[in-house]
Amino acid sequence: MGQIAVRASRPLAFAVAPILLTQGVRVRRRTPVLPEAAGERHGVEGGPGPDPLAVLVLGESTAAGVGVPSQADGLAPALAAGLARHRGRPVAWRVTANTGFSARKTLTRLVPQLPDETYDAVVVALGVNDVLEMRSGRAWQADIGALITALRPRLRPSGRIVLAGVPDVAGFPTLPQPTRALLALHARHLDRRLARAAASSPSALHVPSPRIDEPGLYAEDGFHPSAAGYRMWAALLADALTADAAA
Repeated sequence: MGQIAVRASRPLAFAVAPILLTQGVRVRRRTPVLPEAAGERHGVEGGPGPDPLAVLVLGESTAAGVGVPSQADGLAPALAAGLARHRGRPVAWRVTANTGFSARKTLTRLVPQLPDETYDAVVVALGVNDVLEMRSGRAWQADIGALITALRPRLRPSGRIVLAGVPDVAGFPTLPQPTRALLALHARHLDRRLARAAASSPSALHVPSPRIDEPGLYAEDGFHPSAAGYRMWAALLADALTADAAA
């Protein structure tokens, strides 16, 4: 019954579309539009040293650090710092991201812009915009599959494409009901499809995103993580990558 309800997220949304549209207008009016984090989109954590691990964080606004003033407080350097502690070696990180991008836009517009480099881990942070667009599960999984294929040549030997789970929007304080419940239902549907895409590729790893309930873990827009929220998310990703490498 639960899986049926999740798959019904789009029909339910279409049925109450007038309510969702009205609430969407209100949310946009009262929610501050935060910029992408300022600063260099690359760096090294863990001190100088030979042969650093290379990590790319690719995707939408969370990958770009929306919600914090500086890239230093965003997801990529926090993940790199965690990996450096776990692995005992420096980690070079890079961000390639754009606010508002879906999986399809990431595939067609960001991937072709990537520098001619290879990585030990490519972390893909996507999903919220596809949820907001009510992208079908089948189309979303196809986009993710194509993205995995496009990113595979960017991996070093034993490298991994980490599919960060679709954020659990049920905790987003800025979203009113019933919009929040319906979007959360669709987010769970897309995340299951994301896990399927990872399971079908030996080079991919699905890491569920944390449920963020504490106000202090959100930025002022009630939609993006704060610095503390990014650190919590990065710690989960670093733990998953470390466990995967040890397996």
